[in-house]
Amino acid sequence: MNMPEKNPQGNIENFDLYAPKLVDKEEYFSYGHRACQGCGEALAVRLMCKALGKDTVIASATGCMEVVSSLYPTTAWKLPWIHVAFPNSAAVGSGVEAGLKVLRRKGKIADRPVKAVAMGGDGGTLDIGFQALSGAMERGHDLLYVCFDNEGYMNTGIQRSSATPFGASTTTAPAGKASIGNKTWKKNAPEIMVAHNVPYVATACHSYPLDFMNKVKKAKKMKGPAYIQCLSVCPTGWRINSEASIKMGRLAVETGIFPLYEVENGKYRMTMELPEKLRPVEDYMKLQGRFRHLRPDQIKLIQDRVNLEFRLLMNKVEHSLSWLDKDRKISRGQTSSIG
Repeated sequence: MNMPEKNPQGNIENFDLYAPKLVDKEEYFSYGHRACQGCGEALAVRLMCKALGKDTVIASATGCMEVVSSLYPTTAWKLPWIHVAFPNSAAVGSGVEAGLKVLRRKGKIADRPVKAVAMGGDGGTLDIGFQALSGAMERGHDLLYVCFDNEGYMNTGIQRSSATPFGASTTTAPAGKASIGNKTWKKNAPEIMVAHNVPYVATACHSYPLDFMNKVKKAKKMKGPAYIQCLSVCPTGWRINSEASIKMGRLAVETGIFPLYEVENGKYRMTMELPEKLRPVEDYMKLQGRFRHLRPDQIKLIQDRVNLEFRLLMNKVEHSLSWLDKDRKISRGQTSSIG
């Protein structure tokens, strides 16, 4: 077998050519489900399951993935999977984690690690399920929560959520003569999770599969709560062609609208480096029907906001400290008071 060549720094050349060979060939989220053509969330779930592997129990909130994957009497899931109500996947995931811990202690099951995972869309995570998520993170359960963020309630008719971008037209925030569409800025859920002082928080996108899978693997190994927010392109709700799903995810990252980073024990790190001058947000927005009504001055307003938020993020990347840093000499519970 030919081994990949390394450059003088010891890094593998053409890593992307060899990386797929390292990915689990087993499909834990099966083909044959009923997701829309080009569904970014279905791809993201497939990648997540490959990264998690067999020793996993998943609690899934009501949403697109529950509807398309489990129409009785069929299922696309080859991992232990529990369908729960819209607001409580984090609560059920917490219960699974606690139950597994007790069963191991009593000798009822083998003493081996089994990861409890909870998942939901942006509505089931940032709106309806936010109380349960906050409680699970604050209590410190050994739980991974993954939010598949398609920026709206796509399963029930493309209604706005608190993750819907400013200016996007939805069925409950339609654009018109008297309205720009959605009038609020997207809720920054990763930052809210960082404020819970959890060991690991990350953003991801299915258009960068290895980055996403590596983050899932890292979160799985973490002891304690972890949160990943994965941007999941929805061709139906975003009003784009189905073949544009991967391209749209990449444009979201390249414009700085959805940068990819991780926060490990309070320390920020970019996982996908971007040029100093980001691509204009218009490159991303002009391809989507939900933004087609926006005027140039409104797009400039969004551009200015993206530039500001990206500068704030890069400042944290440059200046943040891990709460495990010996020079910091501060306990985890005190980090929320540090600027």
